[in-house]
Amino acid sequence: MQAPPEKLLQAGEAAPVNVEQATGDSPFVLTCDHAGTRLPRRLGNLGLSAAQLRRHIAWDIGAGDLAEALRLRLGATLVSQTYSRLVIDCNRPPQVAASIPVISENTAIPGNQGITAVDAEMRRREIFDPYHDAIRRQLDRRQQAGLDSVLVSVHSFTPVFKGLSRPWHIGILFNRHRALADRLLGLLAEARELKVAENRPYSVSDDTDYTIPVHGERRGIAHVMLEIRNDLIVESAGQLEWAERLADLLPRAHVALRASGATPAASMSPEQ
Repeated sequence: MQAPPEKLLQAGEAAPVNVEQATGDSPFVLTCDHAGTRLPRRLGNLGLSAAQLRRHIAWDIGAGDLAEALRLRLGATLVSQTYSRLVIDCNRPPQVAASIPVISENTAIPGNQGITAVDAEMRRREIFDPYHDAIRRQLDRRQQAGLDSVLVSVHSFTPVFKGLSRPWHIGILFNRHRALADRLLGLLAEARELKVAENRPYSVSDDTDYTIPVHGERRGIAHVMLEIRNDLIVESAGQLEWAERLADLLPRAHVALRASGATPAASMSPEQ
């Protein structure tokens, strides 16, 4: 008789995914791939100090709280990850090296050095898969009910990365389909006090991202990734300010997209 697979998460540990307002009929479905800081007991502290585990290498600082504040204002569904991206990055294809990082920025992750294929599979099976299954179920439910869906993936970024300053307040990211992103960029441009970037400080690709390519592009639904500089949303006042701003602009961008008659794939990025 074959032995049951080893388990990563033990009895009493938190679920790997949290879903809020699962039956909402707002068009917006929010995701937060890097909301959590939890580590499975089996992995200890991955060889890192408590201070290191509070850094951006472990999670997207402020993004989870911002996403929750935005959810409340939009009446949206929110699917968020509860474990640290150092366990497994839920916005990376599981087959790429960055899925379970051995180094993040300039910090080595001792607990990720030399892990076995069995260990990697446990992390995928118990953390990555349940998170994306939850997103898939929400979008399936909405499709079956004939509801419009707009996928918004909420992230944050550091003001400085490897010594390089990042002056932008917000980045609007997309890969092949830019229809919703273009309308949101246009609305943000009206706020001249904001430094708004297109596909910065990152860009979306099939090799570096998972949520937008798989749940947005493959489904052919409107989608966009938001990257807000984390010093702007580390405190509750900043989170509420950005939630108010985005709760105003996202519906306006969606209305403009629908009024144009464009499909999410109608406007393609130049690289495609």
